Amino acid sequence: MARVTRLDRVEQTTRGRFTGPPLTPRTAVIWSVLADELDRRAGAELTVLDVGGGTGGFAVPLAQAGHRVTVVDASPDALAALTRRAAEAGVAARVRAVQGDGDALAGLVEPASADLVLCHSVLEVVDDPTPVVTALAAALRPGGAASVLVAGRAAAVLARAMTGHLDVAAALAAAPDGSAGPRDTLRRRFDADGAAALLRAAGLTVEEIHGVRVLADLLPAAVADGQPGSLVELERALAARSPYRDLAAQLHLFARRPA
Repeated sequence: MARVTRLDRVEQTTRGRFTGPPLTPRTAVIWSVLADELDRRAGAELTVLDVGGGTGGFAVPLAQAGHRVTVVDASPDALAALTRRAAEAGVAARVRAVQGDGDALAGLVEPASADLVLCHSVLEVVDDPTPVVTALAAALRPGGAASVLVAGRAAAVLARAMTGHLDVAAALAAAPDGSAGPRDTLRRRFDADGAAALLRAAGLTVEEIHGVRVLADLLPAAVADGQPGSLVELERALAARSPYRDLAAQLHLFARRPA
């Protein structure tokens, strides 16, 4: 028999009508926002586009909820894992894998074809985020929504400073794109205003901005692993509140194409 953890029990009592994976400190805020959108569209089979969706951490639960999901990812290994995962979950017919780079998104998807677009941890690594966001917006049907997750600049500055890398922290704080230079693993990082402006320039209306991993990356593993349910609830409580939101490792923006 599968072991029911404290986190599983928290998920069962806080998730609401949408049945998805157990809430974790790293995904609770995102799933909460997505669950609200799915509940708002209850009864409809949505067409979902997951850009950079990898092995299907979001795609497979959405398919299990009755929606059709196309995952675009540059990694053939990740897409192979996605295909296996979807088959094991019994939703292979609802999940489509497309190999492609985020920078080439405009040529991979049909305009106005998606009710919901996910773009998580993509904009910080593409050559230029502007055409990618333009393609995301174009892929949405009028009234469709976009879930966008980006790396936060403030958290990166604080993390480098706290580990004694003050020169790197200073570079991150000063660089217009929030990158520490050619050795940085990310091309850019965002603050809430900059990320929102990028989406608005593509014609999207930003409805919500939340911090993701406000505390999860700062706590000792013993605390995080020992009190997962409490950490989930604290992450959810702080996610939309300033200054906590702006210090999160990631920023989650939920936007909509005007009807």
